[in-house]
Amino acid sequence: MSRTARTLLLSAAVAVTLCASLAACQRKEDKVQTPAAPAPVAAPAVSNTPVGYDSKTPYAAVKLTLPQAIKTTPALHAALYADTVRDLKQFEEGAQADLSEAGGGPNPYEKTIAFAPGAETGKLVSLARTDFEFTGGAHPNTSFDAVIWDKTTNKRLGFGDLFRPGADLSVLDKALCAAANAAKQARSPGSEAATLDGKMWTCPKAVSTPFVLTPGATPGKAGGVTFLMGPYQIGPYSDGPYWIALPQSVFRALLKPAYADQFDGAPVKAGDVTPKNG
Repeated sequence: MSRTARTLLLSAAVAVTLCASLAACQRKEDKVQTPAAPAPVAAPAVSNTPVGYDSKTPYAAVKLTLPQAIKTTPALHAALYADTVRDLKQFEEGAQADLSEAGGGPNPYEKTIAFAPGAETGKLVSLARTDFEFTGGAHPNTSFDAVIWDKTTNKRLGFGDLFRPGADLSVLDKALCAAANAAKQARSPGSEAATLDGKMWTCPKAVSTPFVLTPGATPGKAGGVTFLMGPYQIGPYSDGPYWIALPQSVFRALLKPAYADQFDGAPVKAGDVTPKNG
C-alpha cells in the first residue's frame, strides 16, 4: 500500500472517530439539558366591580358596603353589587313617592346594606348581610340575610343544598333554641325564655333562619354555622339582635356528603357571637 493510500485511510479513521465523539457529546448534552422553567402561575381573577355605592337625594340616603375580600370571587361580587344597588334605587324611588305624596317630611328616608365576611373554606364563601332602614317612627328596623356561595360552581346555596332532604332537624332546632336562651339570659337575667312553641317569645326554626359559616380551628374548614336573629325574635327590641354560633358536631350528621368535608374541628367561638355594633 502506498504512503498516500495509508494517509487517506488514517484521515478517514480519524474523521469517523471524531464524528462518533461529537455525536456522543451531543447525546450527552441532550440528556443534561436544563429543564424548561415552569410556566408562571396565573394570578387569581380579581373583580373590577366597586365595593361600595352611596347616593343621597332630598328624599333618601342609601349606601352599600362590601368587603374587599369579595373581589377575589368575581361572579359573586358582580351579582351582589347588581342586586343590592337595584334594591337601593327602588328604595329611593319609593321614598320620593311617599314623601312627595305626604308633602315632604323633616328627614329623608335612610337605608344601608352592609356585607361582612363569614368563614371561607376551600369550596365555600359566606357573607352576612345587615339591612338598616329608617322611614320614621320610634326606631329604625334592622334585618339580616346571608349568602353561602359555592366557588366551584359559582352558585348561591340554600339550606336545602347543604342539609340532607328529609333529615330530622329537631336536634338542630333544639340546640339553636338553647344557645339563644343562654345568650338572652346573659343579656337580660331573669327574662322569659323563648321556646319552640312559645306564645310570647318563640325560637326560630333553623331552616328559616339565615346563617353564615363559622370560623374554626382547622385551617380551610368551617367550625360550625352562625345563625342571624334580628331584634324582636326572642326578646324585646332593647335586647338587640342575636348571632348564635353552633359547632359543626351538632349537625354534622345532617349535612349532605357533597359539603360535609367543608366542616371540621371546633368553632373559634360558640354561643353568642353578635358583633358589638350589631
